[in-house]
Amino acid sequence: MTVLIGTSGWQYKDWRYRYYAKGVAQNRWFEQVMRDFRTVELNVTFYRLPKGEVFAGWYARSPADAIITVKASRYLTHVKRLRDPRRSVDMLMERVTPLREKLGPILIQLPPDLRVDVSALDETLRAFPRGVRLAVEPRHDSWWSPDVRSVLEAHNAALCWADRAGAITPLWRTADWGYLRLHEGKHEPWPFYTARELGAWAKTVSEVFPDDASDVFVYFNNDPGCAAVDNAITFAEKVGARGRAVSRVPATRPDLSYDSPRATGT
Repeated sequence: MTVLIGTSGWQYKDWRYRYYAKGVAQNRWFEQVMRDFRTVELNVTFYRLPKGEVFAGWYARSPADAIITVKASRYLTHVKRLRDPRRSVDMLMERVTPLREKLGPILIQLPPDLRVDVSALDETLRAFPRGVRLAVEPRHDSWWSPDVRSVLEAHNAALCWADRAGAITPLWRTADWGYLRLHEGKHEPWPFYTARELGAWAKTVSEVFPDDASDVFVYFNNDPGCAAVDNAITFAEKVGARGRAVSRVPATRPDLSYDSPRATGT
């Protein structure tokens, strides 16, 4: 098992000087993130789908081993609500084509008020090309059913494990790979996770994915206060202590003592 650790985005003002070195221009933050992490989750694609040349730029500006995960457009998930997915999926896949071998999973995050629709989920997953890794993050309790699990398993699509202040999705393994999003810890200072919480997640990931061939993507979305970067480093230490392979993280921790305005997470 290889655990690939990254952050959900990188354009956060309160990471300036806490994480980004003084003098590093904001238009170079992506380069620093991709030097320090092997993977990143693109949240910007949820709000607006960039043109192909933007993806080509991310490809050119990232290391050869980079894995760039893309969050599906809210037009597919929140506007169309998984109805008639083909055009939305085709446009998304056309735009991300320049990422080539660096394209990671596609995250399909569902609206919190979208109730279960097994046939719509199946149709959406079928609309993607074979071989594309798909992770699904439902946010309504009606989705926790055997039928949903079966559809995910049929497409080798990962149920996105999501942790929001201790409110955790079912820990189903539905694919030969995994996907975990850590949104916020439940201890002070918000939204940090404690080392104990992160150690528990390292244990869970190792136990559910004991096979060495599996990839598990873990993204920290608790960005305010630069918690995501600091927690990612701690999590990597916890995973490594279990003898599991883990992707690179920053060599030094962010300066959490720096006083800057709090940013809003996504």
